[in-house]
Amino acid sequence: MIRILLTQRLDDKSFAEKRRITLDEVAEQTGISRPTLTRIVNKPGYNLNMKALESLCRYFKCGPGDLLQLVDEA
Repeated sequence: MIRILLTQRLDDKSFAEKRRITLDEVAEQTGISRPTLTRIVNKPGYNLNMKALESLCRYFKCGPGDLLQLVDEA
């Protein structure tokens, strides 16, 4: 299964910028709806489309490998 590391990237960005970053702010900056971001955060194995992945990579200034992790299913 592919795990989306949105929460971790959000925490890293918040720490680096020394401020709280909300999903509402991410939604506004990326064009990804708030409900979709909530599903990404809360639903393991959420099927993220390429446009959303690209938007998140641009927002966090990272590559896809920084947002995605392959996890073996037990």
